[in-house]
Amino acid sequence: MGREARVIRRSEAAGLRVPHVLVDSDDPDLWGSAGMVMGRIDGETLGRRILRDAEYADARGVLAEQCAEFLAGLHAIDPDEVGDLPGDDVLASFRERFDLLGEPSPVFEVAMRWLADDRPPSRRRAIVHGDFRLGNLIVGPDGLRAVLDWEVVHAGDPIEDLGWLCVRTWRFGGELPVGGFGTREQLTSAYQKAGGDPVDPEVLHWWEVLGTLRWGLGTIGQAQVHLTGAVRSVELAAIGRRTAEQEWDLLLLLTPDAVAAHGGERPSPQPVPADAGLHGRPTVAELLEAVREFLHDDAMPNTTGRLSFHARVAGNVVAIIERELALGPSAERRAADLATLGVSSEGELADAIRTGAVDYRSDQLHAVLVRGVAEKLAVANPRYFGTIGKTEEQAHA
Repeated sequence: MGREARVIRRSEAAGLRVPHVLVDSDDPDLWGSAGMVMGRIDGETLGRRILRDAEYADARGVLAEQCAEFLAGLHAIDPDEVGDLPGDDVLASFRERFDLLGEPSPVFEVAMRWLADDRPPSRRRAIVHGDFRLGNLIVGPDGLRAVLDWEVVHAGDPIEDLGWLCVRTWRFGGELPVGGFGTREQLTSAYQKAGGDPVDPEVLHWWEVLGTLRWGLGTIGQAQVHLTGAVRSVELAAIGRRTAEQEWDLLLLLTPDAVAAHGGERPSPQPVPADAGLHGRPTVAELLEAVREFLHDDAMPNTTGRLSFHARVAGNVVAIIERELALGPSAERRAADLATLGVSSEGELADAIRTGAVDYRSDQLHAVLVRGVAEKLAVANPRYFGTIGKTEEQAHA
């Protein structure tokens, strides 16, 4: 907390839009834990409201420039002025974290290899917010009012913050690549105009790929918290199926031709058998439908807060199960695809990519990965295909 408070106070002194820190302490005797009290700032933090509500229409028109100006100001502060900041090699730390999670992903292995081979030269050391995105910004009708959540502030490459803001997850359904509200050109030109370093589009792309991988590892990690029993939560369990979204985003960023060739093709639902089977009716599908309807029609409207939210999540989980049953087994199709690469499982393929036994740049590999992730995504969240594949210019138009 002391580190966060120092950075926020120094940012306020530089004229940046941050809350005023009233008191902070790393001593647990004060509140029972480390803590910080800040002045209240009125505004909205929910990304979907900021991107959709008419109240924030004017804000959406200026947010890209305001975010760029904030980041340029933050990155201009000498890191030594705020005391010791962590500054680990992010790619090395991701490799270690991925290995500890123990959940194979051939797509993530491709991303790891690409990031290592295409790593841009090291830049100057700057203060990096580390989680600069919608959800951590207080926004009013006039635009950006304050930046929150400095838990992962560190020293590093300033373009990391810009790349994280471009990660698709933080667009909350918006089409524009910068937080759902702006273009990369708006962000980078405003950043440089405000005194930030020149931004090479390829370097920004590298950091966007790394940010997408970062959240992908986060989805696995949050599911592991549930699966290990550390915290049993339907929300954490559901997040585990969102890994497919990040795999798809990485394929879009790294293998766009393979994605375009696939064309978003999805497996067809299996017909529901007329025979109810040994257990009679309602069938499994009909029971799941009844549970989903209860959660959406009864539980959600009659509860509030986290209970209502978790009812919505539970309803989405039931829908995932329904789609998995309806789309039928794809094990044989997947086994045949994997066999063309000389492997028999996702784990074997991930190991082969990591060791170089399979060339991560191979068109054949990319086609196999796209088909596999598309099938997972068709179950986990078919709406995610949506407008994926649009160029930035098409989305902006």
